[in-house]
Amino acid sequence: MVMAARHLCKRIIRIWPLALCVTLFAFAAHADRIAFVVPSQIIYPGQTIGNAGFQEKFFTIKASAAGHYVMSVDQLVGKVARKTLLPGQPILVTAVNEPNLIQRGVPVALVYNTGALVITAKGIPMEAGRAGDFIKVRNVDSGIIISGTILADGTVQVGMQ
Repeated sequence: MVMAARHLCKRIIRIWPLALCVTLFAFAAHADRIAFVVPSQIIYPGQTIGNAGFQEKFFTIKASAAGHYVMSVDQLVGKVARKTLLPGQPILVTAVNEPNLIQRGVPVALVYNTGALVITAKGIPMEAGRAGDFIKVRNVDSGIIISGTILADGTVQVGMQ
């Protein structure tokens, strides 16, 4: 009985890599050669990306997955790297962000707007953020920490959200 179990186990082990190879081959059969933009030098996290230092390189990938990668330099210029971008490697769209509109510790205008009434004050952001982010800000006059949304003009809207 023990011998039969070992024999069965060996067969499973021998068949499994073959099934894995067949599965991988099936995926490769539906792949396309697509050109992606790749950096020609290392780009470190937090570094602002310019329009130089990129080249096109072809990769074999499923066409449906190509949208997850940067395909033109225009998608990169002015953005900030979230993680290290390696030379010759395709860049995931999620690996870059818009630059922060507000920096931590740099004074900003706080705006409370109810239509007829607009109140402004000065605040110190407790965190950096981009337009649309919800951040905490310390009111300079009262010292109270409040939350607000960063607007496209660099102000923080507080109060009724």
